[in-house]
Amino acid sequence: MNEVNKTLFIPLYGKSKVSKQKIILDDPTAEKIWAEESFKLSGKSKSKWLAYNMAMRARVFDDWTDSMLSAEEDSIVLHIGCGLDSRCRRIKHPYTKWLDCDFSDVISVRKNYYQESENYKMQVLDASDSSKIKNLPDCKNAIVVLEGISMYLSHEQLHDLFLALQEKYPQVHILLDVYTEFGVRASKFKNPVNDVGVTKLYGIDDIQSLLNGLKISFKEEHSITPKRLVNELKFFDRIFFKLLFTGKFYRKIYRLFELSCN
Repeated sequence: MNEVNKTLFIPLYGKSKVSKQKIILDDPTAEKIWAEESFKLSGKSKSKWLAYNMAMRARVFDDWTDSMLSAEEDSIVLHIGCGLDSRCRRIKHPYTKWLDCDFSDVISVRKNYYQESENYKMQVLDASDSSKIKNLPDCKNAIVVLEGISMYLSHEQLHDLFLALQEKYPQVHILLDVYTEFGVRASKFKNPVNDVGVTKLYGIDDIQSLLNGLKISFKEEHSITPKRLVNELKFFDRIFFKLLFTGKFYRKIYRLFELSCN
């Protein structure tokens, strides 16, 4: 795997670690894959604070996907940049079409742990090449999960991805996490992706400007670390975690946006 693809092991480790503690996220698949892949992480990548953060982010994406499916059961779920994530198994609401997409070497590993079915498929897709979106399955409504991917795409690439999605699907709902420009600058000193060799990241300060000329528009901002999940931590862990990953300062680094096109 290249450096960007190796970053998938950071959230995988976090979800596995937290799942074993029986808090925030129930993810036996992450536990199994982490144990079998035995990828070596070091430094900040193995921080328990980051593990909590990764698990909360995943849970927020899970809950949002569930809520979208409850409103539009016949939607297609597109998890672009899926890595080895098991959202397709963690989701509570049934789905009729789910497509997990990533680079070919990631999908190759993924097929060791996931089996395709009538409702669930895996497909090679490079998110930086928006021309491939037209080859995805047709559907009236698309629920698009972009977790941990925007920071590896330039503004032009991300804009083109949104444009391709709105041209492909009449209705589009997107949830994506982003670094701010300040977050990118700060990441040069403390970002765990540096531990697996990633040095080039992109930040977004003005989501509205990125959507100029598109039908897709900003809907609302979500918390990556909501109080209900932070409260699942032990008392002293909860206090320290709040200092690191909640509040106004954290929003200056990292944010979560919901977009839609109807």
